[in-house]
Amino acid sequence: MLVGVPREIKTDEARVALTATGATELVAHGHEVLVETGAGAGSGIPDEAYEAAGARIVATPEEAWSAELVLKVKEPVEHELGLLRDDLTLFAYLHLAAAPELAQALLERGTTAIAYETVRAPDGSLPMLAPMSEVAGRLSVTQGASLLTAPAGGAGLLLGGVPGTRAGHTVVLGGGVAGTAAVEMAVGLGARVTVLDVSLPRLRQFDALYGGRVQTLHSNRVTVDQAVADADLVIGSVLIPGARAPKLVSTELVARMRPGSVLVDIAIDQGGCFADSRPTTHRQPSFRVHGTVFACVANLPGAVPRTSTEALTNATLHATVRIADLGWREALRADAGLAAGLNTAGGRVAHEGVASALGAHAAPVASLLA
Repeated sequence: MLVGVPREIKTDEARVALTATGATELVAHGHEVLVETGAGAGSGIPDEAYEAAGARIVATPEEAWSAELVLKVKEPVEHELGLLRDDLTLFAYLHLAAAPELAQALLERGTTAIAYETVRAPDGSLPMLAPMSEVAGRLSVTQGASLLTAPAGGAGLLLGGVPGTRAGHTVVLGGGVAGTAAVEMAVGLGARVTVLDVSLPRLRQFDALYGGRVQTLHSNRVTVDQAVADADLVIGSVLIPGARAPKLVSTELVARMRPGSVLVDIAIDQGGCFADSRPTTHRQPSFRVHGTVFACVANLPGAVPRTSTEALTNATLHATVRIADLGWREALRADAGLAAGLNTAGGRVAHEGVASALGAHAAPVASLLA
C-alpha cells in the first residue's frame, strides 16, 4: 500500500505522524512510504533518516496526500480539505464532535476517516489517546504553574509554596489518563491537590495510591462548585470518547474565583469543559475572564514534539501496519477495537458520539465494512 505522511501545518504543530523507525517497519512489510520534505524536522527527524529507513521524500503536500493511506497527527485544516477524496483512508486525531465543518467535508468527499482518539483496547481504554493525554496532563500543570506567576498575569503564587507559606490549590476535573498525569505532576510540585471524578472505583485508586495526600471528591454540581471556587489552578480533563465535553464550569462560577487564578482546559479538542473556553495557541496561550487566566491550547502536546511523536508512533504503529497490510475494511473486521475508531466512511457517520454531536444518525459499522 502507498502510505503518505504530510507535514503538519496547524499553527505551532511540530509533531509528525510517523517516526523513521515506523517507516522502517512499514517498508519491511512491503509498503511504500511517502514523506513530505521537512515533515519530521520539528521532531528532530531529518529527511535523511526517513530515506535511510526506505521511505521516499516528496516535495509537496499534494504528493504525500496522493497516497491510499494518509497518516497525520492533527485534523486536516482548511488548506487540506481540498485534498480529501473517496479513495483515501485518513488515520489521525480528528475530534469531529467539536469540528462540524471538517466532519461535513469528510462526508461530502466520502473519505474513510479513522480517529486515533476513539480506537479502543480490549479493556475499553483508549490506547492511542493515552500517550498524548499523559503528555497534556503533565504539561497542563507546568503551564498552569507558569501562568500563576505575576508577569504572566496570575496571582503571583508559587504552586508548591515554600516552608511557612500556603501551597496553591490545584483542582483536577476528571481522573482519567490526563487527569491522573496532572495529579501526579501537581503532587510532585508540592501543591495541595483535589481530584473529582464520577467513578468511585477511580477515586478509591487515588486514595490508595496517594495515602490521603490527595483529596478525592465525587463529581457533581455542588462539589465542582465548591472545589473550583477555592482553587488557584483548575485543570479540565473530562472526556466522553468521541463526543463533546460537558461544560462543568460556568462563567458565573469563574467570576467567584480569586483574581489571578488559572484554568487550563485540556478538553478543548472536544469543545472544552469550561463555558468560557475557546481554542488558543502556543504563541498566545492565554486570555482573561473575570480576572482569571484561561489557557486552552488545542495541541498542547505539540510543545514537546520529540517526546510526543515517539509516544504517538509507539501507540499507533501496530494498527497502521495492519491497515496497510489488510486494507481498512479487513483490518477493522478483524479488530473490533480498531473498528471503534471508524468515524466516517462512504459519506456516512460511523461513530455514535460524533453522530450525536452533529445531529446525525450513525450508520452500523458492520454495514460500512460489508
